[in-house]
Amino acid sequence: MQHTITLHVSPEEDADEQALRRIIAHQLDIDVETISAVQKRKRSIDARSRHIKIQLQADVYVDEIPETLEYRFQSRDVANARAVLIVGAGPAGLFAALRLIELGLKPIILERGKDVKARRRDLAVINREHRINPDSNYCFGEGGAGTYSDGKLYTRSTKRGDVRKVLETLVAFGASDTILVEAHPHIGTNKLPQIIVNIRESIINAGGEVHFNTRVTDFVLRNNAVEGVITADGREFLATDVILATGHSARDIFELLAKKNIRLEAKPFAMGVRIEHPQTLIDEMQYRSNAHNSLLPPAAYSWVEQVKTSEQKERGVFSFCMCPGGIIAPCATAEGEVVTNGWSPSKRNNPFANSGVVVALDLADFQTSDRFGALSGLRFQQELERIAFEAGGRTQTAPAQRMVDFVNGKLSQNLPKTSYQPGIVSAPLHEVLPPIIGASIQTAFRGLSKKMKPYFTNEAVVHGVESRTSSPVRIPRNAETLARPLEHPDIAGLYPCAEGAGFAGGIVSAAIDGQKCASAIARKWTL
Repeated sequence: MQHTITLHVSPEEDADEQALRRIIAHQLDIDVETISAVQKRKRSIDARSRHIKIQLQADVYVDEIPETLEYRFQSRDVANARAVLIVGAGPAGLFAALRLIELGLKPIILERGKDVKARRRDLAVINREHRINPDSNYCFGEGGAGTYSDGKLYTRSTKRGDVRKVLETLVAFGASDTILVEAHPHIGTNKLPQIIVNIRESIINAGGEVHFNTRVTDFVLRNNAVEGVITADGREFLATDVILATGHSARDIFELLAKKNIRLEAKPFAMGVRIEHPQTLIDEMQYRSNAHNSLLPPAAYSWVEQVKTSEQKERGVFSFCMCPGGIIAPCATAEGEVVTNGWSPSKRNNPFANSGVVVALDLADFQTSDRFGALSGLRFQQELERIAFEAGGRTQTAPAQRMVDFVNGKLSQNLPKTSYQPGIVSAPLHEVLPPIIGASIQTAFRGLSKKMKPYFTNEAVVHGVESRTSSPVRIPRNAETLARPLEHPDIAGLYPCAEGAGFAGGIVSAAIDGQKCASAIARKWTL
């Protein structure tokens, strides 16, 4: 017999299988010896009171042995099947390829960057020598931006598609099955690369193709339909279906589409800074007297503040992509810009906690003229990154300021250690940032000083800038309910996909969107 139950237990009880079985037996009013197995289905931490609890949902098997769950990718031979081009080997591109194989089509992936392991050398050069390879960096290369910036799998996009299927696919390719249980699943930057390699090998073994160092520079178009792409080395790849999964930092693709008068739209997004605290401080703030409990993971946080700007407009300021036990990374994709992001290893055992702190921007904030049209948000983003580059000393060194000093408009005389490897330099970020961003964050921090007192401290350091939260441009596409679902309204066969097209945000939602585009193509050729 199987029972599904919900429990609230202490961290110690959660970690002790026999203690957990005794609690379950008491709740079900059965003999503990009759429990054959306990399979945890969902696990989350409730730290709202001083007595921290673990909330569990579990399947309990009584006098019955559960089936062994084994997750596999159902491959098939597509070497001679109809080809579909996929531009970009991030989560959207990779999951689109897997779905195409399942549906009997041949994926041909064109990735501008290097394979996932070769990327590491270019990341080291950014950190040590401040030199950026525009095709191989934290944003570009096999696995996309998520591979070397954390591998967080939490998503609110449950209505967009089958989140569980994405997670089970990752387990099939080597992820721990704990990602199926944890409320905020996370793989870790140190483990995700091998999973990416396993996915690539499966695509190739099925007859698909993966081409690295292959940057798309033009589209082959005829009669408002795509017939293929041209790459930087002059090669043509021909196919009547192209999934455009280039990520939110592929500015050259936006520029190309604009040059060819292919419809684009400016899109609201958020920008700000990245803040870093000692992890011990965040643990004490969130766990209080339980801060040093070794059974609890490094604490995370999330907050939203509504602030009023000088023009009496209400604006959202919020934490973004919080990384417990994490590291701040240099994520610029070209010379002349400074961009920060965060990531964590699988154990989240770094001594710092970092998070983006960003301000929601709407179209009116950067569309002050029609000069740049659909690219106005992108130009605003570029300008902020240029300002950070100048303030940091024209290298990948990031301009920084202690948190309280930033709020009080005071230049920090010294700065503590940071996880940001290219280094930081004291700068008046309160003056450097545009008022729409800087003043909004200052106001939000003042509000937090009353609500989250330990958080507001000069032990925390504000790093400039966090600018790549999502795409500043949307590449429009037809709704799923219309004719030619998910295709660009004006270009038949072109499927704008995931973050780079403005339709996803994060690994899981991007993977789901890639699957949806692949399914739409397959339906077109099987109807």
